[in-house]
Amino acid sequence: MNFAVLQFPGSNCDQDVVHVLRNVLGHSARLLWHKDSSLGEADAVVIPGGFSYGDYLRTGAIARFSPVMCAVQNFAAQGGLVLGVCNGFQILCEAGLLPGALIRNRSLQFRCESIFLKTATTDSPFTCQIPQEKLLRLPIAHGEGCYFADEETLGRLRANNQILWRYVDAQGEATEQSNPNGSLDNIAGICNETRNVAGLMPHPERASEPILGCADGRLVFESLIEALSQAQTEKAA
Repeated sequence: MNFAVLQFPGSNCDQDVVHVLRNVLGHSARLLWHKDSSLGEADAVVIPGGFSYGDYLRTGAIARFSPVMCAVQNFAAQGGLVLGVCNGFQILCEAGLLPGALIRNRSLQFRCESIFLKTATTDSPFTCQIPQEKLLRLPIAHGEGCYFADEETLGRLRANNQILWRYVDAQGEATEQSNPNGSLDNIAGICNETRNVAGLMPHPERASEPILGCADGRLVFESLIEALSQAQTEKAA
């Protein structure tokens, strides 16, 4: 599989994502600069974490106007798979590719810690390889990770099964204490209505190898790879 990993001024997780895709999972991954206007032969796009453009104005607010994002929007409109992590999630919301917004953490503090995630549905290209009862232990590092949307949008997310991950405690319960940023409904990640664009605030690339203490994040990328593999098989049939 060929992955395009976007790189903006201020990105700091781009190399981590490339390492996991290329060296851990054995697939092709290349960096695309924010001024590029084409995704090339990409099978999927990953928008990594960091502080694109220094988070000026608003997180993701400037990055969404980068030339490369026009290519990403066209790619997504044609059904291409796009995953945004942390700042990538923020960029996707600013670009209108995902509903809602990421705002300041309710504590007004930057949170850097490991949390537990419960996968709300395996019916997506980003969760299809995650065992149903498996709790993921992933790191977070953000100051603006509080997911917010109006009641109508939240209702659609629930009705369409678009909530992919929720913050939970070690027992799998979505409690107020397990919610690190105050996100509505403990939401940690969502997808769009057509299920080909997703974003999450925790960092799977930082927990994809045993040497890092946990390899749970690998399941997110393995889900994406399996979905791409199935799509290619169906196309060839």
